[in-house]
Amino acid sequence: MRTYAIGDLQGCAHEAQLLIERIHEDARSHGPAQSRILFVGDLINRGPESLTALRRMKALADAHPGLVEALLGNHDLHLIAVAVGAQRASRSDTLDEILAAPDCDALIDWLRRRPLAMFVDAHLLVHAGVAPEWTAAQTMALAHEVEATLRGDGWVDFLREMYGNEPAQWDDSLSGIARLRCIVNALTRMRLCTPDGRMDFLHKESESGPEGSGLVPWFDLPQRRTADVTVVFGHWSALGLVLRPNLVGLDSGCVWGGKLTAVCLDDRSLLQVDCPEYREHGGKK
Repeated sequence: MRTYAIGDLQGCAHEAQLLIERIHEDARSHGPAQSRILFVGDLINRGPESLTALRRMKALADAHPGLVEALLGNHDLHLIAVAVGAQRASRSDTLDEILAAPDCDALIDWLRRRPLAMFVDAHLLVHAGVAPEWTAAQTMALAHEVEATLRGDGWVDFLREMYGNEPAQWDDSLSGIARLRCIVNALTRMRLCTPDGRMDFLHKESESGPEGSGLVPWFDLPQRRTADVTVVFGHWSALGLVLRPNLVGLDSGCVWGGKLTAVCLDDRSLLQVDCPEYREHGGKK
């Protein structure tokens, strides 16, 4: 079975359909076996067809259980929170069509049951990043804590308390909402960190921190305990496509006029679709 990971869609449904067709063609060229398609989060928002994108991904996952899956990204969580009144919509959101759709409740219910991390064939998939203190096994366990909360009876109350930049560094002694918020922030918002692993949320539009800040990408921290596996992530369009022996970054700026990218995890072959500039660069991601 060939496994493909796809970067942030952000409501670019047309480009997603083209890329999925390319994936099916590529998979057929390697034999009759089924292919597995994994999205690294942010299915919606900013792009022109968020409702279509979400409906199509849900239909694909429902039709192919175990073969199509999508992680929760920060925009996906934002939609869930807005839908239940736990967060206000932003002026830059493109979520109104979803919120007004007759199947909105079903879409939100499906979305909140998506995972925050996956471990597939020695690849750890997350939307944004992994705290340097975490091993791959610990990352999965901590992701499951948040998933259980989102799927449980108190999920709306959790969403009301989920937002905030603190705590910005992991500690095993964290508990309650502080623990869950730190997990969510690492998995769905992290980009730059201080050398000791404290997450920075102020600098979002570049691939590095200001000169003299000491900020580095989370994956370049020398103490990172997931260096022994390949981490696959999205979320960072300013960074663009990243292909290293133990790192795959897939947010190639689809909604900003870049490309929508898929990587076959079996052989690192690359599939891409060019995208129009639906949003001007400099927009808050």
